[in-house]
Amino acid sequence: MKDKQLEALSRKASGASPSGKQKRTRFVDPTLEATKRPDDEGREREAKDLFKEMKRREF
Repeated sequence: MKDKQLEALSRKASGASPSGKQKRTRFVDPTLEATKRPDDEGREREAKDLFKEMKRREF
């Protein structure tokens, strides 16, 4: 066997991709979660009620 044929056969047997690229995991900055604002459901509900009332009115 030639070297290229042997290399192709070994790649096929090992299940490696021919390009040799591996999947990269997505980087997530750990400080992002630490600096995230806490969810304030009360304000969110108040805003929804306000916009609901505004939709009913005619300007």
